[in-house]
Amino acid sequence: MSTFVRLDQRGGLGWIFGLFIVALLGGMTGLQAATAAAGDELTPPIEATFLAKFGYSYLTAYMFCLSITVGSLFVIILHHLFDAAWSAPLRRVSEQIACLLWGPMVLLLIPILLLQKQIFPWLSVENQDHSWEVKKIMYNPYVFSIATPLLIASWGWMAKTFRGWSFAQDKDGAAKWTRKARVLAAAGIYYYAFTLTLVCFFLMKSLQHQFFSTMYGVYYFAGSVWVTWITLFVLAVMLRDRGPLREVVGKRQLQDLSVLFFAFTVFYSYIHFSQYFLIWNAAIPEESFWYVVRERGSWEGVGFLILFGHFFFPFLLLLNQDLKLKPMMMFPMAAWAWFMHYVDMTFNIMPVLYPKGLNVTLLDPILWLGMAGGLGYLFWQRFHASAPYPIRDPRLKEAVTHHVVPAPGSVEAHH
Repeated sequence: MSTFVRLDQRGGLGWIFGLFIVALLGGMTGLQAATAAAGDELTPPIEATFLAKFGYSYLTAYMFCLSITVGSLFVIILHHLFDAAWSAPLRRVSEQIACLLWGPMVLLLIPILLLQKQIFPWLSVENQDHSWEVKKIMYNPYVFSIATPLLIASWGWMAKTFRGWSFAQDKDGAAKWTRKARVLAAAGIYYYAFTLTLVCFFLMKSLQHQFFSTMYGVYYFAGSVWVTWITLFVLAVMLRDRGPLREVVGKRQLQDLSVLFFAFTVFYSYIHFSQYFLIWNAAIPEESFWYVVRERGSWEGVGFLILFGHFFFPFLLLLNQDLKLKPMMMFPMAAWAWFMHYVDMTFNIMPVLYPKGLNVTLLDPILWLGMAGGLGYLFWQRFHASAPYPIRDPRLKEAVTHHVVPAPGSVEAHH
C-alpha cells in the first residue's frame, strides 16, 4: 500500500510538472500574439553607449549583491520574531553580512546615482506618457536620488542595531537585549517588506516604468532569500571546518538551511509563475509588454534556463534528503544558485539595453565577481575581528545540545 501511495504521488507530481510546462509554452505563444505591437510601443530603445553598458552591468552586479545582504537581514528578523533556537549559532554570520548595508552598499550605490540618466529611460524621455504621470511622485530624480540611499542606509542601521545589541549581550548576558531585538524585529518586518518593494521598484522595475505588477517586490524578495540560504550553508560549513563555529554548528543547522533553501526554491517558482500566468491571462499591454520583450531572440532561451535551472534542477535534486547534508553536493549547488540568481537579475535588467537578445561583455563578469569578491573579503575581515557567535544568547545551549540524549536519571532527562 505504501509503495502504491509513493508511486501515485510521483505520478501526480509528474502531471503537475507536465501541466506547468504546457501552460508556460501556451502562455508564451498567446502572449506574443496578443501584445507584440504594444511591446514595441512601450519599450523605447536605449542607445548602447559605453556608459550605458557599464551602468547596466554595474546595476546587475549591485542587485545581486544587494540580494544577499537584504536576505541576511530578513534571516535576522526571522530569528528574533520566532525566538528560534537552531539559527542562534549562525546569527553572527547573518549580522555581519547584513551590516554590509551600513556603508559599503550605500557607497556602491553612488555610480548608479551618477549614471542614472544613462540607466533609467524615464529620466530622459522628453514627453512622458500617462503611466509616468501617475507615478511621478516616485519616479522623479529628486525622490530617486534621496530615497534610495536613505532606504538602504536604514536597513544598514537596523542590521547594525541588531549586531550592537548582540555584542552587548555577549558582555553582560542580560535578557533585555533579546527583548529589544524582538521588539525591533516585530516592527521591522513591516518596514522591511514595504521598503524592499520601494527599492526594488526604484532600481529595477522603473527601468520600464510603464510596467505594472503587484508581485514584483515579492518576486525579488523570494529570489534574494533563496540565494541567501545557500550562501549561509556554505559559510556555515567553511567556518565549522576552519574552527570558529566548530563547537556550535552541527547537523541541525545544515539540515535546516538546506531545507529552507529547498522551500524557497518552490516559493520563488510559485511567485514567478503566478506573476507570469496572471499577466498572460489578463493580456493588458501595460503588464504583458514586459514579458513580450523577454521572449524575443535569445532572451527566450534565458527564460527557459531560469525555468529549469532556477526551479526544476535544484528541486528535483534536493528531493533526496541525504544530499541536503553533503557539502560535496551542496557546494556545486551553491555555485549554480549564485549563477542562476545572476542570470535572473540579468533577465530583469539587460533586455532594456539589449531588446533583441542577450549580449554578454567583459564588464559583466568583471563587475559581478569584483563586487561580490570585495564584499566577501570585507565580510571575512569583519567576521574574524569579533566573536564568531553570540556566546550568551539564551537559545544557544538549546541549539547545540538539542540532539544530545541525556543520561538516565539526570536532571535533564527528568525535565
